Amino acid sequence: MGEVRDERLLDAAPETVWKALSTADGLLGWFWSPRLEPQIEVDLRVGGRYRIASSVIGRAVSGEYTVVQPPSLLGFGWQWNGEEHESAVTVALTRAGDGTSLVVTHRGLPDSEIDNHAKGWSDCLDRLPDWLAAR
Repeated sequence: MGEVRDERLLDAAPETVWKALSTADGLLGWFWSPRLEPQIEVDLRVGGRYRIASSVIGRAVSGEYTVVQPPSLLGFGWQWNGEEHESAVTVALTRAGDGTSLVVTHRGLPDSEIDNHAKGWSDCLDRLPDWLAAR
């Protein structure tokens, strides 16, 4: 099993970045491309669940929140629909000057999935600054 790690320096306060990560409206604005017509559900509490789905591609990812410490630490399970394997994601936010340092660590990935998830996280996080700038 392996892990993916992606670090970004964002031009927004941790509280604003937290909203992007922890609300359905926030995730809808950047996580998946609008062309996928994502549907997002969020029950933000330890033991609560999230689900991000697209009928356009017939895929969904979901999991249970394991850590909810606003606005600095978010942890959750990660399981694609139809797959048995569940991995774990941690997102750490730290104030960095006027902005935020964001570190995503995705652990417990099968070695065959590391490259796909690294590209996926990179693509998602590339969209985040535009959503933040619009705030």
